[in-house]
Amino acid sequence: MGHGRVQFVGAGPGDPNLLTLAAVAALDEASAILLDGDDLRGVLDHPLVRLNGSVTVTSFGATEKAPEAPVEARVHAIREAAAPGACVVRLVAGDPFLDGRVSREAAACARAGLDIEVVPGVSSMTAVPEYAGVDLGSDQVQLIRMSGSPLEPWANHGTLVVECTAAQLGTVQEHALASGRQNTEEVLITFAGGSTAQNSRQATLKELPRLARSLDPTAGVHLMIGSGVTGSPRAELDWFESKPLFGWRVLVPRTKDQAGEMVNRLTMYGAHAEEVPTIQVEPPRTPQQMDKAIRGLVEGCYEWVAFTSTNAVRAVRERLEEYGLDARAFSGIRVAAVGQSTSKALLAWGIKPDLVPQHEHSAAGLAAEFPAWDDVLDPINRVLLPRADIATEVLVEGLTELGWEVDDVTAYRTVRASPPPAEIREAIKTGKFDAAVFTSSSTVRNLVGIAGKPHNHTVIAAIGPQTAKSCIDHGLRVDVQAEQPSALELVDALAQFALQRRAELVAEGRAVTKPSETRRRRRPSTPSAPTA
Repeated sequence: MGHGRVQFVGAGPGDPNLLTLAAVAALDEASAILLDGDDLRGVLDHPLVRLNGSVTVTSFGATEKAPEAPVEARVHAIREAAAPGACVVRLVAGDPFLDGRVSREAAACARAGLDIEVVPGVSSMTAVPEYAGVDLGSDQVQLIRMSGSPLEPWANHGTLVVECTAAQLGTVQEHALASGRQNTEEVLITFAGGSTAQNSRQATLKELPRLARSLDPTAGVHLMIGSGVTGSPRAELDWFESKPLFGWRVLVPRTKDQAGEMVNRLTMYGAHAEEVPTIQVEPPRTPQQMDKAIRGLVEGCYEWVAFTSTNAVRAVRERLEEYGLDARAFSGIRVAAVGQSTSKALLAWGIKPDLVPQHEHSAAGLAAEFPAWDDVLDPINRVLLPRADIATEVLVEGLTELGWEVDDVTAYRTVRASPPPAEIREAIKTGKFDAAVFTSSSTVRNLVGIAGKPHNHTVIAAIGPQTAKSCIDHGLRVDVQAEQPSALELVDALAQFALQRRAELVAEGRAVTKPSETRRRRRPSTPSAPTA
């Protein structure tokens, strides 16, 4: 294995959940990742993707100042990254050869003596029709990608799937008619297929030129013509755009590394989640306590180290590195992580947690599943708990009851974050967000402090009674409250609220719109407490 290795990996049409297991494995072992464009960076944030800490990520995407890199430049960058023994991932949208059009790159890399592999991905040409509820298995299917080269005649029967821009819809009509299609034939046009912004419109071939004039000419579309559109029961198969929170713009007042699980759950229900940091992390005012804990860690004074956030992992890692130490300092020590985001941060550091709660990913959930101290099996009864200055005592009390002696150390402190950009503040105040999810009282206080109160059209969801009370104290009506104090339970409750709201609108004979599109009754000036 003296050669560098290059894997051309298909990322699918944009939904990170469509990554294949082979794609995840390739990304996990990559020493360098070269992307088609910056829009693929979101794929790397998927919780199942665990990049090593030294991986470099480079984008070939075009910008306003720089055009898209030519094939020769891409091959040169791949060869630079593919040192002997290195593993380079060339990540492309869709399928590498069907959508990515990287066969020339792969051939050039092979000629240069590099070992190449291809990891097929889900193609947008087949995925988008299925996201739109079109049955591609009912008849002959022809896949067409519009390009500058002359078009060959298309099939005059079966289903056509055409990938083009809105500006090309007139050309699509002309060529379809020239191929024997009828002007009255129904078509389905899907915009932003496979994303939470997906929108499908039914029309006929005759209407395509008029429709094109009302659209952004550069907008990419997938257009389906034929029996797959007219013959399939789309009302029953339109599964994606009928998700409970489909198209909802949801405000998440936490950073991505803190809200990973919540964002993934919102996406699963079809929502578009936007994280707005409400706190920023700073070192503790008195670092002596942390220095003492690090010495104890190195000297083997602890049986366990329990991490309750990615910020705690970062704080301990930075302090160890200041002393010239690394993850080997945890040799012989068991490690607990409060949830998947914290676990992912530890894995990126080279530490595999011994305990991650299976049920509730919270301090209480970790305490519920933490083992009791055994004076025979556990030679040391001390647990190091590095955490924020404002953390609650739930985990400390729980571990103490289990017989452990807890060193409760302030590893970092949290202060109110800077205000978000003006457009986000305006969206919050004017009701352009459909919902806002609050996971603590501090997120309520800080969001109102840096961005103002959410508009009364916005659905407010609170994780528990204390958070709900803080919402009320700040003049917000709580529409949704989780039955259990869990971020995932909160998202599930919001989805159930959306389903009930949809059913009520349908029963009243009204159009099903998002909260940001519908004017609701004015909220009372003194909101009442939510019922349990």
